[in-house]
Amino acid sequence: MDNRADIRDFLASRRAKITPEQVGLPTSARRRVPGLRREEVAVLAGVSTEWYTRLEKGHIGGVSEEVLDAVAKALRLDDDERTYLFDLARAARPARRAPSRRKDVRVPDRIQWLLDSMTLSSAFVRNGRQDIVASNALARALHAPVYESPATAEHGRANIARYLFLGRESERFFPDWDAAASATVALLRAEAGREPHDRALRELVGELSTASPVFRDHWAAHDVRIRHEGVKRLQHPDVGLLELTYQSLELPLGQRAMHDLTTYTAEPGSTSEERLKVLASWKAAPAEISHPAT
Repeated sequence: MDNRADIRDFLASRRAKITPEQVGLPTSARRRVPGLRREEVAVLAGVSTEWYTRLEKGHIGGVSEEVLDAVAKALRLDDDERTYLFDLARAARPARRAPSRRKDVRVPDRIQWLLDSMTLSSAFVRNGRQDIVASNALARALHAPVYESPATAEHGRANIARYLFLGRESERFFPDWDAAASATVALLRAEAGREPHDRALRELVGELSTASPVFRDHWAAHDVRIRHEGVKRLQHPDVGLLELTYQSLELPLGQRAMHDLTTYTAEPGSTSEERLKVLASWKAAPAEISHPAT
């Protein structure tokens, strides 16, 4: 798969975010582009302008890690952006054989047992495409609007990105919708860098790009996010507003598939904890482990 366009747009977008003043370069009033020029990035990275221009056009496959690291430092990439750049470079290298199609993996029973043991925390497992592939009872109760969305019913599996951009009630369920949308697209962008040959991911991005102008704008920004944690507010239709702390942990399940285990918890003694306990008391039906076709 040719990823030169992604490389070009990512590097150009990062370059546009840095001002000469930030890196100690002289400025002038006659600048035609926002941020740094290519030749200025080349100076900062210690390479020739011709070489960096070629790199920004997408010719990155044979570049050494040392040079990539110098470019990452010149562009002030954070850890997630640096990882994404290296993923793009790895995907651009000529393959000795055709890349194998990545298969979905079965969520082991032991993972479902772990989820079910968390009775006061909402816990679920999702893959890099933002499909929820396993969950505990509280997660299904907390995210009922996601599970009950027509977008979920149509595709047979809850998908956070699809719900955010296609679900009618998503902006009500996520009071901080803009932040949730930005983070979700950034997670998908990181997954696309890791797995450029994932057909299902490309189809999801194509679907959302066609149906949602907002998704298209976020996707074009080339923002990247790998680690996912913080505080999130959810407006639940039955118990009201909840302010929860969420944490995602990488969950290696083999077959190159990227999964994470995400938990939502409330501060002890808070109103949100009381409301979360109400949801937990409903005792949702026993979980069904999702076994995607391989």
